[in-house]
Amino acid sequence: MRTDDLRIDSLAVHAGRGDLAGLGVHAVPIDLSTTNPLPGIETGGASYKVLASGGQPPADGSAVYARLWNPTVARFETALAQLERAAAAVAFSSGMAAMTAALLALTQDGRRHVVAVRPLYGGTDHLLASGLLGTTTTFCHQDQVSGAIRRDTAVVIAETPANPTLDLADIAALAAQADRVPVLVDNTFATPVLQNPIGLGARLALHSATKYLGGHGDVMGGVVACADEATAAALRRVRAVTGALLHPMGAYLLHRGLATLPVRVRRQQDSAQQVAGWLARHRLVETVYYPGLDGDPRGLLGRQMRGPGAMISVILRGGFEQACRLTDGVRLFTHAVSLGGVDSLMQHPAALTHRPVAAEARPSQGLVRLSIGLEDPGDLIADLDAALSRPQGQLIPQPATRPATRSRLPRRNGAGCLDRSTKPLMHNSAEDSTPCAHGTPALVNDAAWQR
Repeated sequence: MRTDDLRIDSLAVHAGRGDLAGLGVHAVPIDLSTTNPLPGIETGGASYKVLASGGQPPADGSAVYARLWNPTVARFETALAQLERAAAAVAFSSGMAAMTAALLALTQDGRRHVVAVRPLYGGTDHLLASGLLGTTTTFCHQDQVSGAIRRDTAVVIAETPANPTLDLADIAALAAQADRVPVLVDNTFATPVLQNPIGLGARLALHSATKYLGGHGDVMGGVVACADEATAAALRRVRAVTGALLHPMGAYLLHRGLATLPVRVRRQQDSAQQVAGWLARHRLVETVYYPGLDGDPRGLLGRQMRGPGAMISVILRGGFEQACRLTDGVRLFTHAVSLGGVDSLMQHPAALTHRPVAAEARPSQGLVRLSIGLEDPGDLIADLDAALSRPQGQLIPQPATRPATRSRLPRRNGAGCLDRSTKPLMHNSAEDSTPCAHGTPALVNDAAWQR
């Protein structure tokens, strides 16, 4: 079946399934083979060379070994590439594995410099700031990209909508500023349903597939859609050497998740608009970050994004203490990291996903991020209202096994700037920490973070 002209709802159902009729099956098959028969020494060796170089299995050859190629993974890659209107896609074991592979593939031939537009997901920000992969990074605002590019710049990285403040970056403008330097856009929050970065000039569109693409909180993966086959081949070479292949079972679940992606995203978006509007009117909410509520100063909704999405962040009056009361008080929302699933989640980025980020780029301690699921928006609003209405000091009984360790982090004012009157807590002193209800002060030098 030709899928080139299908609308996204039809494409999401049928993409990556073109070979099923020829196989005589209806559901996507799961190939768990770790190794594959070789037709002969010379043919097997030739197949290995092609695959290790980032190519596809020869028609008369062998897939050789699962670290090089797997048909179940390849079907998911084909489907995602079609949804992103890309030449190819390469899947990995996680979103951070995908980002790492992209950096390794692009930073070659003496080009080790990266330009990164903040804000970014905390894991990406930390990977770049740490220099773990031998890169140096200039962090900047989206309007400063052209001035930050050097002769050795390998890639410009941006996330839009950005994590966690939902800032929108103009992808076409970034590509124009970058000129010949590839632009990588983290498209996790928008998904291919709402935004296609490659059509706007980006070279790569990255997803933490764990989030909206899977959509059910039961599979981990990452994927990079590429504007050209050469970029995809470079990513496959890195994957073959590093071994960060997506497991076939994960690929099956992600491919299945794509079929309902447009339906889920639109319903979640509809609910998020209602929740964001309610939060904007609440007396304990200082700021709501949600695309469109700021009047869309760059005019990107409708031109770049086909909708505002289903992620919301708020800054609460009362700062960290009020954030604790909210996260401890909700019952329908789950207090947990991650996002994009069928159930609604909330978390405190400064203590979790953005914990390793430099103090000057870390979110406000009063900021809480919400991922809106498929529940009735009226029920979600009622849950938030009950948690926000709980009197200060009133404790909600918690299960004895529930971990709730948090630490106090630097405040920011309403403009997002650091409040210099608040002492940063970048040390391990428990006596200067402020725990949430039923929690104990957490140390800041742990290296664990989630999106």
